[in-house]
Amino acid sequence: MRPKTAIPELSRAGAINPSFKPRVVFSRDDLSGGQAAGTRSQLILVVEDDYLIALDIEAGLLAEGFSLAGLATSADQAISMAISTKPALALMDIRLLGKRDGVDAALELYRELGIRCIFTTAHGDRDVRLRAEAAKPLGWVQKPYSIATLITAIRNGFDEIEKQR
Repeated sequence: MRPKTAIPELSRAGAINPSFKPRVVFSRDDLSGGQAAGTRSQLILVVEDDYLIALDIEAGLLAEGFSLAGLATSADQAISMAISTKPALALMDIRLLGKRDGVDAALELYRELGIRCIFTTAHGDRDVRLRAEAAKPLGWVQKPYSIATLITAIRNGFDEIEKQR
């Protein structure tokens, strides 16, 4: 005699019911909860060539309710994404994939699109900072950093942008 399960749904499981076919169920993964997409004033472009760091930043920003314009790994990709998404600010690593670095990308973002950056880097020596001055950075966050430190820098950056409007 076959044992009965307490929950009817369990009797449909594949081990008990060989004709059971699992279904694929999709869920939202953008944390927006069906709300309208974020405005430009909240949109952040992340420019980081380290995949794990980029994922950590993405998760931290989404958990804090920020909207992402995208994740770029090179200066050229960052410029292209910024042209199409028009973010309010960019989180910019200095060392990137490709021939150009984060300072080059930040300078072009500022000159061509008026987008300012918060540099997130382990390479913030005096010469790099002098090169980056023309991009009018909103801040520098030295690696390694916590997501809380990054969030504080972003909020301060948004405050500065708002003051200049």
